[in-house]
Amino acid sequence: MNRSKVKIRYFVFSLMLVSAVSLLGRADRGSESTVHSERIFRAGAAVSNITPPLDEPIVGGWNSPPATHVHDELYAKCLVLDDGKIRMVFVVCDSLGITREVYDAAKRVIHQKTGIPPENMMMSATHTHSSISARGANRLIRNKELSDYQQFLVTRIADGVRRAVNNLEPARIGWGSGREPTQVFNRRYYMKPGTPVPNPFGGQDKVIMNPGRGNPNILKAAGPTDPDIAFLSVQSVGGRPIALLANYSLHYVGPGKPGTISADYFGVFADRIQQLLGADRMDPPFVGIMSNGTSGDINNIDWLKKPQKRFAPYEKMRQVGDLVAKAVYKAHQKVDFHDWVPLGAMQKELTLAVRKPTEEQMAYARRMLEKPDDAMPYHKREKVYARRTVQMHESPEQVSVILQSFHIGDLGICAIPFEVFVEIGLEIKRTSPFVQTFTVSHANGSYGYLPTVQQHELGGYETWLGTNTVEIQAAPKIVRTLISMFDRLR
Repeated sequence: MNRSKVKIRYFVFSLMLVSAVSLLGRADRGSESTVHSERIFRAGAAVSNITPPLDEPIVGGWNSPPATHVHDELYAKCLVLDDGKIRMVFVVCDSLGITREVYDAAKRVIHQKTGIPPENMMMSATHTHSSISARGANRLIRNKELSDYQQFLVTRIADGVRRAVNNLEPARIGWGSGREPTQVFNRRYYMKPGTPVPNPFGGQDKVIMNPGRGNPNILKAAGPTDPDIAFLSVQSVGGRPIALLANYSLHYVGPGKPGTISADYFGVFADRIQQLLGADRMDPPFVGIMSNGTSGDINNIDWLKKPQKRFAPYEKMRQVGDLVAKAVYKAHQKVDFHDWVPLGAMQKELTLAVRKPTEEQMAYARRMLEKPDDAMPYHKREKVYARRTVQMHESPEQVSVILQSFHIGDLGICAIPFEVFVEIGLEIKRTSPFVQTFTVSHANGSYGYLPTVQQHELGGYETWLGTNTVEIQAAPKIVRTLISMFDRLR
């Protein structure tokens, strides 16, 4: 065969090969387009009533009066998201804090009934100070048996999630952030030189929590605040609101009436955002949810100013819930909703050292416990913390806690089982690889306060042994772990 014929045949073969590759490429792209068009994002939500019976002691303050009335009902609010491959669950309960054993038991039931992996479920408490305890006698020791109310919570949480799964429907999803700076103040303050700041261990702190309104000895706040209100919103493909999950770094709002059960401003927000979104009397019902952000050192009292008025019980709660809901509603008007976004979830067990008292602290605690009740105290809580010091001494050496990271498109959400200082939440936001990030506190357990290392050096209520239960280096370990999980999800 001469060279010219070889060239012609090679040229024809090349054209055929290019055409085949081109057709294959179009077929592949068509297949991808078909797959993409078949992606369906779904969401479902439901609530379960978890109001406890009367006569049980209400926790949240130094005294625990028995519950004699219910101002407003408590709920476990449940949201399920499904991208076609992954289902994830968010549950927020109106409770001061819930032990890990309750959440673990509820997750086991849900997994058995729905197949959703436990690591895809985030469960948290709002930290209302107006309900009965769902925690054990020692938060560092797992309870082998649950109390009647804890078992009730297991059933109600599991039922709520199962009903949310039943309500799954094609949905659109979006997220955003509003701001409400007028209701968040750092509650830890430096005092003027010479001002005594005693602690219950016989020493002096550098800062004090809640120093009194308009106290002339206040120097300045010991930390920042976070005025952002992050939120996630889901609606049907026709635009009907399904649920909205918000997150604000505000500890709680009080007080209410003694002996009265209430969901606090978290409940007011849920009701108010439903009204603002025009979501009353929907079928299935709309579910509004407010989760607690990083509010371990934050409340809504401006300690630098004397109060201008005296609020009636629950008046302040309604005011704050209304302001926060309006800020979210305003930001919600600008949200871009997506027909489909990818979901991802990661969970890790982190082992932390339990904080132990020194020999000097143990000796001081024993002296306080032997001290006559009518003797002049150095600190009004010295006996309380003497008992807590002994309890910490008798607690295990280590505790394993659950940390979780989730991504919903470009939104990152993480979960920490402590009352987390706002500085930690701000650091997670700064270092997260996602466009928007927020942190849910009181999640998957309840182990006390989580201050930064720097705030530990200043002392104050949130850092005291027994209020804080784990090693001083816990915060940086937790942040590094969560950001590493975010990076892997990203």
